[in-house]
Amino acid sequence: MLAGLDGDAAAYRTLLEDLTPMLRTMARGGLARAGLGNADVEDVVQEILLAIHLKRGTWMRDQPFAPWANAIARHKLIDAMRRRGRRAETPIDDLIEILPDATPQPEKSASELSRIVMRLEGREQDVVQSISLDGKSIRDTAARLMISEGAVRVALHRGLKRLAKLYRDDDMAEQSP
Repeated sequence: MLAGLDGDAAAYRTLLEDLTPMLRTMARGGLARAGLGNADVEDVVQEILLAIHLKRGTWMRDQPFAPWANAIARHKLIDAMRRRGRRAETPIDDLIEILPDATPQPEKSASELSRIVMRLEGREQDVVQSISLDGKSIRDTAARLMISEGAVRVALHRGLKRLAKLYRDDDMAEQSP
């Protein structure tokens, strides 16, 4: 490090190359202890090397180099773990046989939705049917029903709110013994 600070580029490059395997081992161990796997090891190593390079002017020549470099490495590892968060990685290949079929069934969903929309009344039913089921725009719906776009928005909001309540009520009724 001393030679690198004094302008010896080859010595500085050698220092960084010699540090890399130790940093990789440290990053791999730290991520494994945190339960995060090895996916980010190389990114962490690069961040540490970059930080050492950018902060090299803060190293005091009369102090040991290793504790200074280890402190930077430790902080960069902690930063990486915070960014990544606590995500568990669990392979799901073996679970395919026991998981229920999650394939959407559009005909069942559409008929269910149509049935519940029919329970709405008047303008709310017309607006929700037009926008949510038929895919029309607010402008087209307003023109067809001869009402303002604002009135369509209000009716849509109220209709969707009522639909949610109806759906919850139906769900509660099905769960009751």
